Amino acid sequence: MKSKIASMTGFARSEGAQDGWRFVFEIRSVNGRGLEWRCRLPQGFEALEPELRKRTKKKLARGSVNCTLTLNADATAAGYRVNEDMLAEAVAMVEKLRVQIECAPPQPEGILALRGVIEAVDGDIDDEARSHLIDALIKGYEEALDGLVASRQKEGEAMHAVLKSEFDEIEKLTKDAADHAAVTPKAIRQRIEAQLQELLGDSGINEERLAQEAALLAIKADVREELDRLKSHVESGRALLAKTGAVGRDLDFLIQECNREANTLCSKAADMDLKRIGLDLKKVIDQLREQVQNIE
Repeated sequence: MKSKIASMTGFARSEGAQDGWRFVFEIRSVNGRGLEWRCRLPQGFEALEPELRKRTKKKLARGSVNCTLTLNADATAAGYRVNEDMLAEAVAMVEKLRVQIECAPPQPEGILALRGVIEAVDGDIDDEARSHLIDALIKGYEEALDGLVASRQKEGEAMHAVLKSEFDEIEKLTKDAADHAAVTPKAIRQRIEAQLQELLGDSGINEERLAQEAALLAIKADVREELDRLKSHVESGRALLAKTGAVGRDLDFLIQECNREANTLCSKAADMDLKRIGLDLKKVIDQLREQVQNIE
């Protein structure tokens, strides 16, 4: 079955051209508690930000997302212009020198060769052309955003197999613990009665009182409730993996609950074999938590 979960890590790139302009969008995303979006836009195109942000929120729920737009005019659209202020200043200086020094008038190409008189410029753009360019940029961003979504979903598919395997391991260890002889009420009661007998010796406590104390301690040492909750958490985890949409926060909360039950199992287990199972559970749960941190 194809995974429906998505990672928060991904990268995408799109290119396009419009009316002599070429542009490139690059979007990267990594883990984040919520959705954090930042975009570097060329000067003069800052008004695009609200629209790009709105479109991002429609397709992404979590992650730290960084976007860059590179925009350049084609060689055919680029050109040169005369800096009128610099030209006037250069001509005034030439006339001043001609008054002080007798010399031939300078050639036009000589004045135009002075630094700052001729400037390279991107192609001029009128309102209609700008509107068409803005539309093309939004379309290009949508393409990059769709690519990012696909990239995150592809990584989510790879993570799905790992998460499923770890939930399977938790289920197996939970079953091993439930099948352990030391978990049965009879075994717990016998162990506690033996411990009480050893501690109390010939103190004179009657059998009825001893049985009552043993029963109370046996209830506290019973781990079947924790194991039942672990089993339920595994079922809930599998259901979340099958859902569509952002389930990362729900999975993270579920893993915290699993860890709480595993801790209780370890603290209650008097039998070393049972404690080892509890420690193995904690190890798998920690591995699962690391993976879940990257789920959207």
